[in-house]
Amino acid sequence: MTSSLRVGYAAMLEQFPPMEAVELSAYAESKGFSGVMAADHYQPWVPQQGQSSFVWNVLTAIGERTTGDMGPGVSTPTFRWHPAMVAQASATLAAMYPGRHWLGIGSGEAINEHITGQYWPEPHERINRMFEAVEIIRKLFISGLTRRDVKHSGQYYRLESTRLWTMPEQAPEILVATNGPITARRAGRAADGLITEGAPYDKTASLLTRFAEGAREAGKDASAMTRTLQLHLSWAPTDEEAMQNALTEWPIAAMRFPKGDIRSPFELEQLTKLVRPEDFEGRMVISSDPDVHRAHIQRFADLGFSRIYLHNVGRNQRDWIDVFSRDVLPKLSR
Repeated sequence: MTSSLRVGYAAMLEQFPPMEAVELSAYAESKGFSGVMAADHYQPWVPQQGQSSFVWNVLTAIGERTTGDMGPGVSTPTFRWHPAMVAQASATLAAMYPGRHWLGIGSGEAINEHITGQYWPEPHERINRMFEAVEIIRKLFISGLTRRDVKHSGQYYRLESTRLWTMPEQAPEILVATNGPITARRAGRAADGLITEGAPYDKTASLLTRFAEGAREAGKDASAMTRTLQLHLSWAPTDEEAMQNALTEWPIAAMRFPKGDIRSPFELEQLTKLVRPEDFEGRMVISSDPDVHRAHIQRFADLGFSRIYLHNVGRNQRDWIDVFSRDVLPKLSR
């Protein structure tokens, strides 16, 4: 793996208890993975996954056990969190672990955000809320660096005159999660980088193109910005076991419709009963052959992603880390 491409570990807090996720993150780093991504979920996607711990606590523990980069991929500072609270959490983590923390921001899914009982808006409003939240977080990061109070009165949020009192010497990168072309273009203008999940290759390539267009409109060079990808995959010693892991642990990868409005893991569980093995085609690589996975990862690296975080959907994490650290990571190039 060349120095220009970082391949990290996706610590799935939906699947593993918090201390096990910390242990696995440390083990992955010891085997050559560059950093850790963990999601800010309140519930798992489906009951079988079984966990959903508080991401900021877990990232702090990961920071103590590792030395690489780390971030929530992603947090949603719009419903459960006022943007000011996410800014404070992020600034504190960055102050504790200088140069290591990045902040991933998303527009959210009802399965996590509806728990506060608020109105759940349409996608366009959720996206507008997200970008206003990014604006507030950036203002607060600047307030901490300049030691001057800021305030905000916008369409969705108010912030009374305040500042971040604990702040690292350099603000964390703000990366915006997107899976649509309009959001990708706005992210290029407003954010320091982009996060997206593994999707069909052509769609992902289009997102990067739109992101670059937005960056140019803001006078920025997209090639110098962080482009982050999370790839779900299923590896096991046999193809049959790899497929069974996918069907049991991560059937949502095969669902070809938006899941942002689904409110319960039990509701989603009912929908996943319709998933068949062929539904994963083009959505997630399922194979016992490490070289098949390497070729798939390499295609996305060649698109220009600077960081790729891998999630093996099975419970066989240590075996997978061992195999990929030996047979996949050393062969990846940029």
